[in-house]
Amino acid sequence: MSNANKPCELCQSPGGIVLWNSSQCRVVRVADPDYPGFCRVIWTAHLREMTDLDSAQRHYLMDVVFAVESVVRSLFSPHKINLASFGNMTPHLHWHVIPRWQDDRHFPEPIWGAAHNAFPVRRSDVSDEALIEALRINLPSGNNHG
Repeated sequence: MSNANKPCELCQSPGGIVLWNSSQCRVVRVADPDYPGFCRVIWTAHLREMTDLDSAQRHYLMDVVFAVESVVRSLFSPHKINLASFGNMTPHLHWHVIPRWQDDRHFPEPIWGAAHNAFPVRRSDVSDEALIEALRINLPSGNNHG
């Protein structure tokens, strides 16, 4: 089956552990032990590109992305945050919010690149409940999941 004929995985499943949602998008946690705090912001409707959104929707989505970035920075204290919106493999509008450290598994490459550190430092994790509470405080509308 070609990629064009495959069902959309982000329409068929949440795409991670749902931490927060609204009628327009959801925030999920990606289970990746190398990158605690890795979240995705997923637009609910099946759209492919940012320009498929109207101006108000684009602003809303980016406000959510920036709030998630702020929460991840606060709770995980990474060296850097990577924001990415690719959609090459899953053409459904979504943003990755990825905490990065200078001693992480792939630094300085993107996490999809070649691993440079066979023995990355394991960091303390933050519970889903703590993430949910921080998102609830930072995202004024929507529903949290817990």
